[in-house]
Amino acid sequence: MSRGNEVEVTHVSKKAEVTLKSEKSHLHLLGIQSTIAWENPEANRLDFEKQIREGVKKFPETDLIVLPEVFTTGFTMNHSKIDSWESRDTLNWMTRLSSELKVGLTGSVTFRLKDGTARNRSLFVRPDGSFEFYDKKHLFSLGSKDQFFEKGLVKKIVEFRGWKILLQICYDLRFPCSSRNTLEDRYDIALYVANWHQARIKHWLTLLQARAIENQCYVMGVNRTGADANSIIYPGESFAVDFYGGIRDQATQDDVVQLVCDRNALEDFKTKFPVLEDEDTSD
Repeated sequence: MSRGNEVEVTHVSKKAEVTLKSEKSHLHLLGIQSTIAWENPEANRLDFEKQIREGVKKFPETDLIVLPEVFTTGFTMNHSKIDSWESRDTLNWMTRLSSELKVGLTGSVTFRLKDGTARNRSLFVRPDGSFEFYDKKHLFSLGSKDQFFEKGLVKKIVEFRGWKILLQICYDLRFPCSSRNTLEDRYDIALYVANWHQARIKHWLTLLQARAIENQCYVMGVNRTGADANSIIYPGESFAVDFYGGIRDQATQDDVVQLVCDRNALEDFKTKFPVLEDEDTSD
């Protein structure tokens, strides 16, 4: 088995079969954008736990909470400061909260692995304790991210409460082939967790809308706020977009973004306008 495929392991408990079959006609998503304490996983877990609890209390219908990219550390290249995959501190924290609050939790964390590599890994945790993950495929070479992290090789669509959800991370947004929706491997929602900085924030919304339109799906993009230790500024501007490309919600500074996904509306749209039936198959 190649090193790249070695980490694409899925852990789904037997209990997950119940979760996977429990369908909901409306799925309620809540994205939490926030500042991130530099290289301090414990402080970030405490801060996000507070925000998660507040979010669930304020919006009790929430099914899934989406956190930003690298929400435990910020985008540090210091491997000694990121989570160890073996210790599972953040994964155990997410599992505990998900089980207690009866919501799904997802967001990306940088992990160092036993083989010496590091991954930018999007975790998806269910209330029954099962989890899956996606390793970021596109690494930002302009910022030398490809020198510090190993890229993922496998597309990841998870199923939650009857909905199929594509996991994507930040820079992946610029590469439509990786998020391509097909009749054989179709999803309903695409999630983009990000550290998308101010300099190119105009591209952010345009690309989120493009991915929603071309893939006939709901899209949520959750960005961080504040500045990191390298003085890079992140404006937030998290968005929820529907399959028409329409903006359903937008977060203000240190706020939340909501998205209610309607199964009947989505299926009705795809039935009346079945563009995926004309998809290219040559590549």
